[in-house]
Amino acid sequence: MPLLTKSNNKPNTAMQPTKQELHDTIVATLRTIYDPEIPVNIYDLKLIRAIDIDDRFNVHIALTMTAPDCPEAEFMYRDVLQLVGGLTGVRNIDIELTFNPPWSPDDLDDDIKLELGLL
Repeated sequence: MPLLTKSNNKPNTAMQPTKQELHDTIVATLRTIYDPEIPVNIYDLKLIRAIDIDDRFNVHIALTMTAPDCPEAEFMYRDVLQLVGGLTGVRNIDIELTFNPPWSPDDLDDDIKLELGLL
């Protein structure tokens, strides 16, 4: 599976957010990234399979796409790397592209299905 890593080599300082604060900021940031073909952000589309933050504030994100041949995959992947990797508190970020389990519209919350006309 493809894996990209960005290292900020930032030392932890007194301004370091808590893990929960960083997680919340990451989620808010991911909600600003959209699949251009679908008018819903990648977090609410359930394209983010996992967000893990270790004790040193290294971040691992498991990301999937709506389809393995998604033409926008490279752009979304790069946006996640740059935007999340640039957040205060993130020391290093790696992104794993995974298709297991494959994405399905069934994964979506009902309000998102309604917005997309799937209900």
